[in-house]
Amino acid sequence: MVQWMQKAQESVRHLAEFFEESWQELKKVHWPSRKETYAATLVVIVLVILISIYLAVVDLGLTKAIQAIID
Repeated sequence: MVQWMQKAQESVRHLAEFFEESWQELKKVHWPSRKETYAATLVVIVLVILISIYLAVVDLGLTKAIQAIID
């Protein structure tokens, strides 16, 4: 029973150390400003729209080509 308690205490100590070190690392992170986040989000949205249009055109072209071959 004593050995189990020691293992449990050691596990709790390791867990506390992990969270403390994680918190220290999070303090080092450069978090983007609202303006940077807005700009990055806008870039992602524009790229998604452009790629969607490209894929729709390719899909339409392939559909027409296959229909022409079949008919």
